[in-house]
Amino acid sequence: MIKKFIRKILGVKDGRNPTEPVTLGVEQHGIDLKLLSPNAIRLTQTLQEAGFKAFVVGGAVRDLLLGVKPKDFDIATDATPEQVKKLFRRAFIIGRRFQIVHVMFGQELLEVTTFRGAGSANAPKDEHGRVLRDNSFGPQHEDAARRDFTINAMYYDPATQTVLDYHGGIEDIRDKTLRIIGVPEARYREDPVRMLRVVRFAAKLGFTIEPTTRAPIPVMAPLIDNVPAARVFDEMLKLLLSGHALACLKELRSAGLHHGLLPLLDVVLEQPIGMKFVTLALESTDGRVKAGKGVSPGFLFASLLWHQVLEKWNAYRAAGEAPIPALHLAADDVLETQTDNLALQRRIATDMRDIWAMQPRFERRQGKAPYKLLENPRFRAGYDFLLLRCASGELDAEIGEWWTAFYDAESGERERLLTQANARPAAGEKKKRPPRRGPRHRSEGAAGNDTGMGAPAAAGAGEE
Repeated sequence: MIKKFIRKILGVKDGRNPTEPVTLGVEQHGIDLKLLSPNAIRLTQTLQEAGFKAFVVGGAVRDLLLGVKPKDFDIATDATPEQVKKLFRRAFIIGRRFQIVHVMFGQELLEVTTFRGAGSANAPKDEHGRVLRDNSFGPQHEDAARRDFTINAMYYDPATQTVLDYHGGIEDIRDKTLRIIGVPEARYREDPVRMLRVVRFAAKLGFTIEPTTRAPIPVMAPLIDNVPAARVFDEMLKLLLSGHALACLKELRSAGLHHGLLPLLDVVLEQPIGMKFVTLALESTDGRVKAGKGVSPGFLFASLLWHQVLEKWNAYRAAGEAPIPALHLAADDVLETQTDNLALQRRIATDMRDIWAMQPRFERRQGKAPYKLLENPRFRAGYDFLLLRCASGELDAEIGEWWTAFYDAESGERERLLTQANARPAAGEKKKRPPRRGPRHRSEGAAGNDTGMGAPAAAGAGEE
């Protein structure tokens, strides 16, 4: 019973010695060598020829076992960062918290880490138990125990085509189970970002989070507030650009992680229009990622934060502020708050502001205004955003349909569309009478609406 309890505490399945891996041959793991990066093979071979151990590790092995070509290949070795650097011409040691080596082969970047030892007990920590710095090295079995989840703690040697499994990862992959290695509370305290990672993997892979791995998350979620904002932003970007953003969002809510982490969603997800807007944005993003198309982070975060901007925009206008200045003030308020919470990069914040600021201009369908808007380098992102607003029911679909027709039309057809738009009364507005004394009255046909509230129908991902 005592041994069983110790194995449970260590995250080791019954009967397994955590210092001895299960070795799987080709017939057992079925990894297709064609899915490997030739540079990953070359890198491990170079290290092995120099007398070091070297393996493809982590998520790459997990994906290979699932028959998926990995996006990135990480390498684990018993060579120190300095020894790795000497073997490769384009190698750079980076990192303070964990020292790693980036090795470049053309445009491909491979990340090389030295086996970590079980030295986290003596590593510097903050007052909440988060490890601040730990570069202690050790044997491979200790490195395996330091990894987060069983499915990410396997090592593949391309030379022998064998997989080393220390913690039953192959069984968990077959069972579609996410299981943390060690005591969940302690592992989350060491690095609270693991709570976000488990949600991302569960959604991306369609796996179930093992009950003891899931249980502490709602209680320990506030620890994420102690993680540097830039690191949380990087993890959130991975989550939202995973191709399974909608599933990740649902999993975040299910695990109790969305409160505080993404305050903007707390209110939005309780409102039918807001929820539909966010759902459409994430579905569009997922579709583009799965189709191999580019996605603009600025568009994505502009969508997630839009209903905060909209609420403040309406409040400023109700207080007597003109529509355009009111929108800029609302954008300033939201970006100031979220830049602190999410460490939004300046470039992304600028893209978001441009997309929001463009929205009132879609209401101006007179004279040269539509032509000038078409020339805006961010037009496509603003247009996609307008369609998203219409599809969610925020705006009348007619405006989106008009802009789609105007965007696709030739010059002559565009003139006809402009004439048609100016002859049509705005929503909720009575048709104006023509002037009785032509020469003494200005034409009223060009009357416009600068409130910036327009209307259309399908959502894009803001890719220009």
